[in-house]
Amino acid sequence: MAKQIWKPNTLISPVPPAMVSCGTVEEPNIITIAWTGIINSNPPMTYISVRPERYSHPIIRDSGEFVVNLTTKALVRAADICGVKSGRDINKFESLSLTPLPSSTVSAPLIGEAPISFECKVTEVKPLGSHDMFLAKITAVQVDDSLIDQNGKLRLDRAGLVAYSHGEYFALGEKLGTFGYSVRKKPAKKRR
Repeated sequence: MAKQIWKPNTLISPVPPAMVSCGTVEEPNIITIAWTGIINSNPPMTYISVRPERYSHPIIRDSGEFVVNLTTKALVRAADICGVKSGRDINKFESLSLTPLPSSTVSAPLIGEAPISFECKVTEVKPLGSHDMFLAKITAVQVDDSLIDQNGKLRLDRAGLVAYSHGEYFALGEKLGTFGYSVRKKPAKKRR
């Protein structure tokens, strides 16, 4: 298979177009972040990378708190606006008719319309060059009741989550397998 060699870049994708809320319920803001993910499981930890010149950067730096809200098909237009408009100029919650709800462990609000919200407390800020990485402990997760089935199982397939890939948004679709399916033993045939 023929390949081209390119200079180093940021093409790893898809990534989540996460709507990160910060500030307070009284003075909330949202910034859309594509550079986020899980970095540790015990304790549960995440990160977001934010340019220092962004309006949300000092809010997150000074408060040490933020909420990562997962984006759905219904929220994708709002996520795009929150990525290109500044909270210096508009109240994104008001202009997009989004609901800032109190979090359970941080002062930053969560987005009421988001199906899952991760409350986070910053443990370290790492200047990396163009961005500062905020490492954070996940202190609580709020999950919409509609995503829990009658057996208490989380059903993310019902959420309508989206992904961001090289400047484009995509709806998540066909399930291809489950964790460990490639090595799972097939059930033995019953003897008669």
